[in-house]
Amino acid sequence: MILYTPLWETMRRKGISTYTLREKYKFSGSTVQRLKKNMSVSTNTLSDLCAILECELSDVAKYEKE
Repeated sequence: MILYTPLWETMRRKGISTYTLREKYKFSGSTVQRLKKNMSVSTNTLSDLCAILECELSDVAKYEKE
């Protein structure tokens, strides 16, 4: 299972909120909700998050056996 737990810590460290993702970077509310619920998102979304946060994929997502 892919978890986005690292994303929230990375966002906190970088001072970026979900509001900023929606308003400044035009992420849809449904995409933010999908991330919060550890649901699937596109690789483009993951790439955008890495670019915005200037981080590696491991700072956004991790794999955990179910």
